[in-house]
Amino acid sequence: MLQLEFGLDTFGDVTTANGVLQSQAQVIRDVIEEAALADELGIDFIGVGEHHRADFAVSAPEVVLAAIAGQTRRIRLGSAVTVLSSDDPVRVFQRFSTLDAASSGRAEVIVGRGSFIESFPLFGYRLDQYETLFEEKLELFVALLRNKEVTWSGSVRAPLDHQRVFPPVEERADRRELTTWVGVGGSPESVVRAVNYDLPMLLAIIGGEPARFKSYVDLYHRAYAESGRKPRRIGVHSPGYVADSDAQAREEMWPDYKIMRDRIGAERGWPPMQSGEFSREIERGSLYVGSPETVARKIAATMRTLGATRFQLKYSAGPLAHSRLLHSIELYGRKVIPLVRDMLG
Repeated sequence: MLQLEFGLDTFGDVTTANGVLQSQAQVIRDVIEEAALADELGIDFIGVGEHHRADFAVSAPEVVLAAIAGQTRRIRLGSAVTVLSSDDPVRVFQRFSTLDAASSGRAEVIVGRGSFIESFPLFGYRLDQYETLFEEKLELFVALLRNKEVTWSGSVRAPLDHQRVFPPVEERADRRELTTWVGVGGSPESVVRAVNYDLPMLLAIIGGEPARFKSYVDLYHRAYAESGRKPRRIGVHSPGYVADSDAQAREEMWPDYKIMRDRIGAERGWPPMQSGEFSREIERGSLYVGSPETVARKIAATMRTLGATRFQLKYSAGPLAHSRLLHSIELYGRKVIPLVRDMLG
């Protein structure tokens, strides 16, 4: 039987309470409470995204995850994603190896280029080096994962010469290195890169039919077959919201999801979202919105189609209230996950 895992992702979206936007500090405290509930419910993973803008509260996921580690016992703790291009691979490794030690081996890293670019000017990186930054830094990060001493040189940071980095990741019977996924948003090059570094792949599917990513899954398996190695795991990250009924879920999510979607869309030249597009994404696309039964059927179908063994629901949605997020998490843990496990048998 396949080992299936189910997680939750959040960017620390700035929420409202009684119609008033919460402070970013309060949102961070709420994220910690949401993760603690997920742990109580037996959910496998909590992912906290990195952003550097007013509408998302979390810019330092590892710090939030460390606070979560202190209030939980078993849930795995990861980024969703770490923007490796505008960070230093040595510091990323050190922060996550420290989190791993503090949480008794529960840390994971999901590295990616990110779909927002605010971190580049903030930390002094040029956008015309977008590809080079990620490629070289991922190469160094993987070297840090798999070697006690690292010798490396590139064009985007100082070289290392037989350098040891501390703290090392504690050796455990159930793993050979710090669990690291490559986030893939829609490029075949990213799929091949994950295979080249022998890392599991997390597909970020945030719009359109999930089945359109089947070609990337096929490429992942084909590239592994050509390398003569056994494929690593495939996961899926997609947005959604669970309520007691389909109608309630749509009614509660729509206004806040539209606020978030239109704000980002205005920055990227997209037209405002209409209710028909929202409905189509729920019915045939990548929004997992509805009753526990509806959401479970859709998750099971996606995992079956793509051969995924992990699903991460991005449960926060713009200013959608913390109280509603808690109820959605409870339904996801108590009802959706058991239903999906039964469906996939």
